[in-house]
Parts: sequence; C-alpha cells; structure tokens
Amino acid sequence: MDRKQVKAAWETAATDYARVRPADGADAALVRDLVDSLDGTPTVLDIGCGDGMRTLANMTGATAIGLDVARTQVEMAAENVPAAHLLQGDMLAIPIADDSVDAVTAYHAVFHVGRDQHPAVYREFARVLRPGGRVLLTVGSSAYEQVRSDWLGTGREMFFSTPGQRETVRQLEAAGFDIRWQRRVEDPLGSTVPFVLAELSE
Repeated sequence: MDRKQVKAAWETAATDYARVRPADGADAALVRDLVDSLDGTPTVLDIGCGDGMRTLANMTGATAIGLDVARTQVEMAAENVPAAHLLQGDMLAIPIADDSVDAVTAYHAVFHVGRDQHPAVYREFARVLRPGGRVLLTVGSSAYEQVRSDWLGTGREMFFSTPGQRETVRQLEAAGFDIRWQRRVEDPLGSTVPFVLAELSE
C-alpha cells in the first residue's frame, strides 16, 4: 500500500480502531514518565496521534501537539483532547519547524510507512527535535511487510512494515540518536511490544 492508500485505510478504520483499542495501560504510562522526565513545560509531538486518548491525553504538564495522516483521526483527537494542538500531515514531511519540540512519541505509527522509508522518518524526528530531545516509539520485533485483512476484527485492511528491532536501532543511531533503553511493554490488547527511548545527540 502506498501513502495515499494508508491514509484512506485510516480514514475508514479510525472509529473501529478507537473502539477496540483501550485508552490506558502500561504503554500509555510511558508517556507520563517521559513528560515527567523533561524540564519545565516541554513541547511533545505525538506522531500518528489517532484519537489522542492513549498519548495526548497523558501529556499533562506539556504542550501537546498531535500529528496524524487521517483527517478523521485529527477530528476525533480534537474532541477528546481539546487542549492539544493538532495537525494533519505525513511523518515523512512533518509540518513543524526545525528544533521546535522537546520530545516525539510514535506509538504503533512508523509501522504504517514502508520500511525502506523509515530512515527518512527518523531524520524528520531529528530535524524537529531540539538537541538532547527524546523519542519514544514502538518498534517491530522482527522484519516483515504485509497487508492484514480484517485487522483487529474491524473488517478493514491495514499495512504494516518494519525492518525489525536491531535494524531500527541502527537507523535511529544513524539519524543522530543515542539509545537510552529498550524494553518490552505489555500492550492492552494482550501482547507485549518492544519500545525504544532514544535521545538526540547534542
């Protein structure tokens, strides 16, 4: 699926996904931990914000910005988290100035970009982050690329692509990040998901 097809898939799947995806959990708590670790009133950009409930809603004490490729997702986030600043756009060309945010979160988001373009995504994260800024993201355990039918029982197709955890770490390092930690975190849907926290070199 190309980027236009992925956008179209999210426009149709947004409501179903919000219904089946719990709003809280151990992975959502990581957002609160991230905000608490930053000084002052940080600016945090959430990539692929969806309806905002698992990420933006947990950014108390931060200036929260949500970015999503799908207009439907942005509209849902505006209703759920009215204090957040919301943008529709693609993570491959983030519509935010250089050196303007203190942290980036990307939960189950980069998976929906073809893995050959992941290095460009991480360069975009580095571009918008201030030196010393952090990125918290989910990564794939192993390499794969597929279109899943009847995704999460929604009756919708969804595209997934990842080079795997080891290669993702290498790509983050190539984009200028130092890895702070890697760990598996329980997902509310009943599995465990690899997370990485990385910091942009100063």
